Order: sequence, then C-alpha cells, then structure tokens
Amino acid sequence: MDTTIHDSRYSWTRLAVSLAIATVGNVGMWVVVVIMPAVQAEFGLDRADASLPYTTTMLGFALGNFLIGHAVDRFGITRALILAAILSASSYGIAAIAPSVLILSLVQFAIGFGTGASFGPLMSDVSQWFARRRGIAVAIVACGNYLSGAIWPMLLAGVLATQGWRAVYVVLALVTLAIMVPLSLVLRRKLPAEDHARATTSAAANRRQTRLSPRGLQMLLALAGLACCIAMAMPQVHIVALCADLGYGSATGAKMLSVMLACGVVSRLFFGLMADRIGGTMTLLISSTGQGLALFLFLFFDGPVSLYVVSAVFGLAQGGLVPSYAVIIREFLPPAEAGARVGFVIMATIIGMAVGGWVSGWIYDHTASYQLAFINGIVWNVVNVAVMLFILSRAGGPRVREPHAVPV
Repeated sequence: MDTTIHDSRYSWTRLAVSLAIATVGNVGMWVVVVIMPAVQAEFGLDRADASLPYTTTMLGFALGNFLIGHAVDRFGITRALILAAILSASSYGIAAIAPSVLILSLVQFAIGFGTGASFGPLMSDVSQWFARRRGIAVAIVACGNYLSGAIWPMLLAGVLATQGWRAVYVVLALVTLAIMVPLSLVLRRKLPAEDHARATTSAAANRRQTRLSPRGLQMLLALAGLACCIAMAMPQVHIVALCADLGYGSATGAKMLSVMLACGVVSRLFFGLMADRIGGTMTLLISSTGQGLALFLFLFFDGPVSLYVVSAVFGLAQGGLVPSYAVIIREFLPPAEAGARVGFVIMATIIGMAVGGWVSGWIYDHTASYQLAFINGIVWNVVNVAVMLFILSRAGGPRVREPHAVPV
C-alpha cells in the first residue's frame, strides 16, 4: 500500500489552515485602499499623492513574494510566516503614528513585503502536500487574497468611521500577531523525505520532456506572467474610470469590479479542478484564451448591462491564470526550489499588474479613449498564449504524476 502523505487528511487540514492565514495575511494589500480617503483628507493631498502608499505596497508585495519564497526553501514556511507576521505587525504599529504620507508610504512597503508571505510562498508550500488535487489546493489558497479583500474592508469599516484610520492599523497589528503566529506553528510538520524524493523525480521526468533548463522554463513562465497581468490590469484597474467616462458613475464601476472579482473566485476554483485533470499548462492556456476573448468583447460593448456581462465573463476567464503558474512549476521544477521559483514568477505577475495599470492610463491620457488600451492588453495576452503553446509543444507526452495517498 502507498503510504505517501500527498492528498491525505493532514494535507487538507494544512490547506484549511493555510487559507485562514492567507485571509488574514493578505489584508496588508487592502488596508491602504480602505484608508486612502481618510489619509488624503488628513494630510490635504491630491489623489495621486494619496495613491503613493498603494504603489509602494505593491512594490513590497512583489519583492516579498520572491525573497520570502526563497527563505521558505531554506528555513521552512513556519519561520517565514512568523517573521513576516512580526514585520507586518511592527509596520502596522509604525504606520499608526506616521507623521506624513511619505513615512506612511515607506512603512507600507514593509507591510507589502510581509504580506507577500501569505500569497506565493503559501501556494508553493501547499503544492508540496498534494499530487492528485494540487490544482484545486493551490487555487483555494490563492482565493485567500480575494477573500481578504472582501472580508476585511467590511470588518474595518466601523473602526475607521468611529476611531479613524490610525486605529485601523493598531487593530491589524494585534490581529496579525494573535492569529498568524499560532496558525503558522500548525504548519511545522515537514514533508517526508521519501515523498520529497518522489516529487523531485517526477518533476525531473516532466522537465526532460520539454528539453528546457530549469532557469529557461522559469524565465518563460515569468514572461508569460508579466504578459498576462499587463492584459489583466486594464479592466481591473480602469473599469471604474471607464464607467465614469461613459456617464454611468463610479459607483456602477465599483459594482462591476465587485462582480469581476467575485467571478474570479469562482473561476479560480473551477480552473483549479481543471488543472488536476489536464495539467497546469493547458489550464493556463484555456484561461488566458478566455481572458483575451473577454478583452476583445470590451471593444464592442459599452452599455451598462453589457459591461456587467462582459465584466463577469472576464472574471470567469482570468481567475485560473495566477494559481496555474504554481501548478506548472511543481509539475516541471524541483520541489526544493519551489518557493523561490513560484515567488519569482508571482513577482513578475505583480509587476505586470503595476505596469499594465500605468500603461493603460498613459494610453488613455494620449488618446482620450480606452480602445487602444484594450488592444494593448489583447496584444500582451497573445504573448502569454504563445508562450503556453511553446511549452506545450515541447512537453509532448503525458506528465509524470507523484504518487498519492491511498485510503486504508
């Protein structure tokens, strides 16, 4: 009988704990959005200056995914998460007494860095404990980011309204330490050596089929991640502004964004299940093709009802992209390096979101229209599809799977 730990009851318990950590740990990405109007009012800023803390948060988040992922490979997920929680909590405390938006922006970089531990590194860790159900497991952890964005703004709204934005940071400092540290200790168990060896062997066999070096494959995935998220950023970052330009109002645009993100959660779970059946590369290709088609639809439909529908279609298409990169890396690259390699590719996707949001705005400023911005997104989406087709053409035969747990 196969006694491997993969897909076992412990694996699912570990997944549940990881999702809880992700839901708390990713709040660092969203808190700056929640408090932005209050910060703008207190310091007398224009909207661009008030957005600076968000920009530095995303820069820190991108770097944290890579560097903390590398630390996970060396020291394990528990130590990395605890240190990240301490960094985030300390930074929340400093942010609560920030005397200027510049200091707040610098502190938000540290918050973003610590938040990075709860995204790519957690996906990488969970992927080690699943073989048959790896796709859905990674997708569930990735949903923690969206759940954090959906839950915490509502929970913090009362504190913000009654006690101000500085009190919000104090609450988050306490919550982060009280929840993340104990939950991180639950993840101390290490993957058995025999399971680690089997995973390494199967990944090496899959990679040999591609005739690509580990670095070569990683760079191709990073290019794909950059390209897909430059395309993804156009609707996600500018849908509210687009609705305002069309005369529907920012509130309508915000509702469309909510629909898009809600469909993104459903999409992540659906494509996670798909990855378990057809593999990460084919899943990513299907999701990317759907995203490109949705971007194409934005060129022809601008009515309020049709934009709701297209936003939903876009959300249902794009949710499978980011988690699939972690699945592909675990299928083709050594598990001992998964943290750093997943972190590097996730960093590329975050940079793609930042660049895509800015480029779309730059195109609008020079054309007074989002039409060319959507076309720019479609072009970058084609790059992503081309990379996936290239990897599939090199991979050839079926993937080698790691053995999974057989119930007694």
